[in-house]
Amino acid sequence: MKTQQKKAIVIGAGIAGMSAASYLAKGGFNVTVLEKNSSIGGRARQFKAEGFTFDMGPSWYWMPDVFEKFYNDFGKTTADFYELIRLDPSYKVVWKNGEGIDIPADMGGIEALFERFEPGSSKKLQQFLKEAAYKYDVGINDLVYKPSLSLLEFADIRLLNGLLKMDVLTSMKKHIRHFVSHPFLIELLEFPILFLGALASNTPALYSLMNYADMSLGTWYPKGGMFKFVEAFEQIALSQGVTFKLNSNVIKINSLNGKATSVETENETFEADVIIAAGDYNHIEQQVLNPKDRQYSPKYWDDRKLAPSCVLYYVGLNKTIDGLLHHNLFFDTDFNQHADEIYTNIKWPENPLFYASLTSKTDDTAAPQGHENLFLLVPISTELTDDSEEKREIYFDMMMDRLEKHTSQKIKEHVIYKRSFGINNFKSDYHSFKGNAYGLANTLTQTAILKPRIKSSKLKNLYFAGQLTVPGPGVPPSIISGKVAANLVIKENL
Repeated sequence: MKTQQKKAIVIGAGIAGMSAASYLAKGGFNVTVLEKNSSIGGRARQFKAEGFTFDMGPSWYWMPDVFEKFYNDFGKTTADFYELIRLDPSYKVVWKNGEGIDIPADMGGIEALFERFEPGSSKKLQQFLKEAAYKYDVGINDLVYKPSLSLLEFADIRLLNGLLKMDVLTSMKKHIRHFVSHPFLIELLEFPILFLGALASNTPALYSLMNYADMSLGTWYPKGGMFKFVEAFEQIALSQGVTFKLNSNVIKINSLNGKATSVETENETFEADVIIAAGDYNHIEQQVLNPKDRQYSPKYWDDRKLAPSCVLYYVGLNKTIDGLLHHNLFFDTDFNQHADEIYTNIKWPENPLFYASLTSKTDDTAAPQGHENLFLLVPISTELTDDSEEKREIYFDMMMDRLEKHTSQKIKEHVIYKRSFGINNFKSDYHSFKGNAYGLANTLTQTAILKPRIKSSKLKNLYFAGQLTVPGPGVPPSIISGKVAANLVIKENL
């Protein structure tokens, strides 16, 4: 007689949720994913308007090996779903003197660039990246696949030896300056830190592994847009028998005798043997669970250090723009001042750094012929409260002015479509804690076992996945988070 499958509910059809659902279904569970919004993808959703296609969130395709490993686990490869293009140059940095500096894709070109700014620095870069490669190998292949429920998980020789070489107790600020001294090179190596959610002085040098991902593994783009990998994840989940329920906002998790029993949406109730909450951890904890089932207090959450929020703009232009690449980082203002305004002396930035992406430079499906698809991003603090249209318009005009100055072209008058997305939208669309865009800051006190637990200490069949738990923010870590949570569920419940 065939044993009836256990029922697993996954809350959230973002990257972590779809990853978790696929592994759970492969492991033998009957899986239903409940998604608040009308489409899958979470922060990686996509929308189309007036002939333009916009990816709503993630725009950098880094760590292709993590995607490939996920596909391989289901007998597939990246090429089964989309064409992956390596961008060359990887991206452009607009520096303080207004110069646009293209960052080469090949290592020889990167080393020549370093030599241009600081003679002798290419040799130091080689050493920096050699150490970063080791951190990436140990970190991405070992550390991040631990559920981080106990220090004993890390008690094997490779990891213990590795931790001594991981620079966990050294800051990125100090580590980078050990290798280079030119301001441009420092900011080039520090730029991923701005989005990891802390000043370089507060971020462990472990995260130089991000520089390895950037310079050694490269910057890629899935032909057709970032949503291509969302569609790939959906196909894999469906092939494993996963059921998706869209427009299903979870409002309550019921429990009895220390065990979750069912999940309620606004219209339906779903019985569950196990639950993986891959939506916003804080929202599930503080709004969906009964008070007796919560692990953490409001004060605990208020004390968490968050990565930034941001203001996003999706812009359609009726002309093409010269002088910009697919990815463009405008570092033409004071890097340290903007970071300080995000993390320390919190305010709307006076003269912010910003990011501009034109996927239409690589992908002719992103915009009508002769048009341009422009995505703009300004990192801001999650503590800001005035997220008004008027405030957003100020920053839009600021970026338009700087884009026009750099390219020596009229741009604003060619805008035929515009939509903005800010703190209030992150809260309403994703129940995002304080409107954050990137999860918890990767500080030493919020690493591994010091993050919110991947397994509830109150309900023995409730687990968590996503950017507010291990291993952390970003698409590749979210893929891994779903796998780690699912593997733990399978280990403990089958």
